[in-house]
Amino acid sequence: MVSDNFTEQTLEMGEDYEGRVIATLVRSDKNVPDRPSILYLHGFNDYFFHEHVAEAFHEQGYNFYALDLRKYGRSLLAHQHPNYCRSITEYFEEIDRSIEIIRSETDTDEKLLILGHSTGGLIASVYQNTGEYRDQVDGLILNSPFLEFNITPWQRWLLLPMAGVISFFAPYAARRKPLSHVYGASVSNQKKGEWHFNTEWKPLNGFPAYLQWIYAVNRAQKKLHLASDISVPVLILHSDASSRPKRWNNIVLKTDMVLNVEHMKKFGRKLGSDVSFAEIPRAIHDVFLSKPEVRQTAFRKMFSWLSQKIEIHSSVS
Repeated sequence: MVSDNFTEQTLEMGEDYEGRVIATLVRSDKNVPDRPSILYLHGFNDYFFHEHVAEAFHEQGYNFYALDLRKYGRSLLAHQHPNYCRSITEYFEEIDRSIEIIRSETDTDEKLLILGHSTGGLIASVYQNTGEYRDQVDGLILNSPFLEFNITPWQRWLLLPMAGVISFFAPYAARRKPLSHVYGASVSNQKKGEWHFNTEWKPLNGFPAYLQWIYAVNRAQKKLHLASDISVPVLILHSDASSRPKRWNNIVLKTDMVLNVEHMKKFGRKLGSDVSFAEIPRAIHDVFLSKPEVRQTAFRKMFSWLSQKIEIHSSVS
């Protein structure tokens, strides 16, 4: 959850195949016009509650905005299937609107970067290839981006195409509880973690992974693998190791147990012409939810990269 230092703006997105659609732009009350800005995009089964990330950026002279995408978190409506989409490009509308708002609230020469976690990193990467306002974005920071499914080759060959076929006939067919309860336990302060969040918006076992969503993600990943051409600087933050424990083991507190970090390295370098990597030892999937000393390493490496790649032409003070 976040404090009263943030305000929420509901963005009306019209209607889609399920009815009324909204997104929610969360902004820090510490924002001022003459600073560069960060737009945060959350992952799957997620929403913005990372106030400490906003504070870290403020300390370095950045404004901070976060977008709860349609059908996630603050933007999830009663008639909607949580986290559902048929194409990753559905999210472009609220990203466009958010960029318009941020640009209207900041000086024209200030920088704007998108920080995307996991699925948010995938969405940001696709947007930076084809989004309407991609030329308004000066850089991407990707926190454990979802660039490939963490499954075996035969599952990738068989199951992902099947998801497309099945979802064509049954649009809401789903894989129930797609996330390990172990990961949820590792981050929630109700279990073995540090963080307090709304489990109606971020259930510990995860929302259903709809096959239509899986198929949409797979199509987006394939496009990036084959023909990504991001022209702005990209930083990829990732753990130094992945793991797949079936039950609780302390290794979950120091590895990425959701995605394969080797996939991030393999496909991350294909995103564009200026891609940097920051390996964070003992980090979990959401690098910024890792242990305090680990996330401080992540912040240090990220701000070092920013000072080299972005701040040279910025008025950060």
